[in-house]
Amino acid sequence: MTTLIRGGTVVNADRAFRADVLCVGDKIAAVGENLEAPAGAAVVDAGGQYVMPGGIDTHTHMQLPFMGTVTADDFFTGTAAGLAGGTTTIMDFVIPDPKQSLLQAFHTWRGWAEKSAGDYTFHVAVTWWDESVHEEMGVLVREHGVNSFKHFMAYKNAIMADDETLVKSFRRALELGAIPTVHAENGELVYQLQQELLAKGIRGAEAHPLSRPPEVEAEAANRAIAIANVLGTPVYIVHVSCAESLEAITRARAKGQRVYGEALAGHLVIDDSVYR
Repeated sequence: MTTLIRGGTVVNADRAFRADVLCVGDKIAAVGENLEAPAGAAVVDAGGQYVMPGGIDTHTHMQLPFMGTVTADDFFTGTAAGLAGGTTTIMDFVIPDPKQSLLQAFHTWRGWAEKSAGDYTFHVAVTWWDESVHEEMGVLVREHGVNSFKHFMAYKNAIMADDETLVKSFRRALELGAIPTVHAENGELVYQLQQELLAKGIRGAEAHPLSRPPEVEAEAANRAIAIANVLGTPVYIVHVSCAESLEAITRARAKGQRVYGEALAGHLVIDDSVYR
């Protein structure tokens, strides 16, 4: 199918400008003023509208089984909602159980994702370590196109990656040309604070920020950045939620280190008062 989108305001990363967009099949064939519509092409009048590339959501969790819960959206409902808002691609997370094969978990998630309404790809979490994980990381990169590996520095007694796992996995990612990502929270501190709150009978939503003060995230962010710097690998810190972590990222980047921070919309518009 050939479609000409005429007269809209095209929004790219660098500028916005009036132009026509010609799509042939699933490819953008031309962008310019006063493009001629090929024979049989559908013409869409986009006058007064913005025309922009589909969004890529780099952090989703569709039908994720997690510590006794499952996220509300499955791969169809979540991607269909994304398409309605202009998000055409998601990057979801394969999260193996401790001691589970990374490849086995990857194929499970691929099966769940077959019903997706949009495009999708995966990060894969490294939740434990032995030589089989080292080998399967290579298979995932070479044969399945995976290029990022997630590490949870939180969730003690579940999927938390200790420093040995971080170092070995970061080093392996560097060998493979993949990027390590981290959920930056000091898992031991979170666990100890949770136990103190439970002992005091504080069990509601208000306990969440009390068990995770900004220093908990900042310590882990600084540690991940330091490990990556020693090993010479880039690192991507997911859902940065406090100024202290942002400062650590900014310092590292100012020194030339390849550190990236991910912002989520919620962290830009709300604070921990919503838990009270």
